[in-house]
Amino acid sequence: MTTTGWRSIPPAALVCAAAPAFFVLGWTWVGWLLLAAGVGTAALLERGAVLVRHHRDRDAGEQGAPSLTRDLALIGIGMLIVHAISLEAKLDNLAMLRFTLALGGAVLVPYLLSRFAFGDRAISFPWRTGRRWALWQWAWLVAVLVLGWLILPYYFITSGVYQNWPVVDSPDLIARLFVGVGAVGIWDELFFICTVFALLRRHMSALSANVLQMIVFVSFLWELGYRAWGPVLTIPFALLQGWIFLRTHSLAYVVTVHLLFDAVVFAVLVHAHNPGLLPFFLV
Repeated sequence: MTTTGWRSIPPAALVCAAAPAFFVLGWTWVGWLLLAAGVGTAALLERGAVLVRHHRDRDAGEQGAPSLTRDLALIGIGMLIVHAISLEAKLDNLAMLRFTLALGGAVLVPYLLSRFAFGDRAISFPWRTGRRWALWQWAWLVAVLVLGWLILPYYFITSGVYQNWPVVDSPDLIARLFVGVGAVGIWDELFFICTVFALLRRHMSALSANVLQMIVFVSFLWELGYRAWGPVLTIPFALLQGWIFLRTHSLAYVVTVHLLFDAVVFAVLVHAHNPGLLPFFLV
């Protein structure tokens, strides 16, 4: 028996509220309490639903209904794995290995638990849909580059948040930054969209699920370095990525959008740390 509709929103909101506790405020114990409260509330709601209906026949479809408790636990496990490391941007070998293991584990562990322990396919990575991209999709790719070129230099440089990333003043460091920015961008879509958003959508409306995944998405980006007035940019970006994935069902497309955005981020960071090296920015 599962909990769906509006009743699933309070426990899911508690679990997702752990993200700002972990990644924005640094309140680890509050994050733990929120995760426990959310998963525990979901378990109580589902237990109550079972007790109310214990006299009814349980057909095969009902037995296979998704469990809110399990799905919220998977989201919580992913967040805890990410929170196990500092998200301060560093480019040394140990830091990059730490990011690889933690972020990779945050995607892999919930996927393996969902697929093999729980026996469902709630988490998937639909790379190709077999459909050609529509005209609006190609137009949006161009718009992402133009908007990034106009907005991101002003944001990073005037707010000073580019200093949250290490100085990149050699070819080796620039190459490491390029790999790191792109890898994290791909991971964002694997975790926030294909894991968090996908799990939440099984229990509530797409709008509610998108808002909740946005909270987790933006909180992570805050600790990563998108601070000051960064949420003005990251909130609509996270919501748009969820909406686009809902329309296209294409991981390839949302990853392409994100990588184009991150390509501009990379160029702006290089420009900010090396004024004059890339003369095509306005700031």
